[in-house]
Amino acid sequence: MQLGLNGKVVVVTGASSGIGLATAKLFVEEGAVVVGASRHPAKIRELGGEDEVLAVEADLSTAEGPKKLIQAAIEKFGRIDILINNAGISHSRLDGFLGTTDEQWEETYLNNLMSMVRTSRAAIPHMVEQGKGVIISVASEDARQPQPMSVDYSAFKAGLLSVGKALSMEFGAKGVRVNTVSPGPTHTNIWDQPGGMIDAISEKFDKPKEEVIGFFVDEVRELPVGRIGQPEDIASMIVFLSSDRAEYAFGAEYPVNGGSFKGM
Repeated sequence: MQLGLNGKVVVVTGASSGIGLATAKLFVEEGAVVVGASRHPAKIRELGGEDEVLAVEADLSTAEGPKKLIQAAIEKFGRIDILINNAGISHSRLDGFLGTTDEQWEETYLNNLMSMVRTSRAAIPHMVEQGKGVIISVASEDARQPQPMSVDYSAFKAGLLSVGKALSMEFGAKGVRVNTVSPGPTHTNIWDQPGGMIDAISEKFDKPKEEVIGFFVDEVRELPVGRIGQPEDIASMIVFLSSDRAEYAFGAEYPVNGGSFKGM
């Protein structure tokens, strides 16, 4: 299937690892030009030459970071065809809601919800002027199936669904198509980082760390697909929804979760 992405200018936030990096890589393979943002953009630069990839060092949790990113894309390539709002953070806490501080709520809010709001706000005027654009935001199955260990993350991922729907209603008639992808369990840094999912599940269920993923797949979530997701699984859906092949996909949420239906 030809996706027609050759030459499209794509902005990807959180593009230096996990789903963001896999998505940026797949766009490059499809012939698109990628503007990738991260606090640590070295991995983005490895994806292609300067005519294919622009790596922007930016902190998208700040008010200035998203403006800097979109301005860099416009100055370099003159347009923005597709925006992938992927930047975000997550922390797993066994002490749940009562153990989540105001500072942690604010950090998660700025990184997961406001980064999407600010980047979209900076990009949309350019898309409206062009008469066409696509915005895909990466939420999570936790938006609808919240996890007590990451209650703040779940809350603000739910916010992404609401904002995405509102944007589709407001700007759809002006040519901007907005959708949301909600990954299920996906093997990214959220799992492997110190204090991440592997550590939390290991402690909660008293399982050796090397057995956690298999235990999670078979016993906790009973995933029909029989494995945890990989970043490339999510990237494939993001790239397809960004293409003209999906032009009738509008204002919707698309779960990519391996059949996940059980919480923790």
